[in-house]
Amino acid sequence: MKHPRRLFLKFAGSSSALFVAAAAGLLKTGITWAAPWNKNAFEAKAVAEALKGLGASGLIESKDIIITAPDIAENGAIVPVAVTSRIPNTQSIAIIAEKNPFPLAASFDIMAGGDSYVSTRLKMGQTSDVRAVVKADGKFYTASKEVKVTVGGCG
Repeated sequence: MKHPRRLFLKFAGSSSALFVAAAAGLLKTGITWAAPWNKNAFEAKAVAEALKGLGASGLIESKDIIITAPDIAENGAIVPVAVTSRIPNTQSIAIIAEKNPFPLAASFDIMAGGDSYVSTRLKMGQTSDVRAVVKADGKFYTASKEVKVTVGGCG
């Protein structure tokens, strides 16, 4: 029976192929593929600090940003929020829950030519404005919507 020999040869071949791929830099960890984390913006405890961390200055109010969120959220632990940007060349979309302990809830980078739509669920401690900040062609645009929370989700 030559079965153990065949298994050994298959294992050796696949191991050497993985070694060559790793040496060539083709295998990367999940952290390497992920976008860099904006620590200053996400750890900010005030909206102004979060905006500064994002590099957002001179915000322009825009009707081309559509925020889809419930008017009244019965459970602040799960508040569905979606943002659509109709602004051409959208580069990123950030979502801020203004009265949360850490206001910046999410930040998404949009690939060139990508669909300018993001959706997530936020945790909100109290009734607050949910603000979307869109970066397009180096300018920052914003829109907001008030979400009333009946039962808080942050604490």
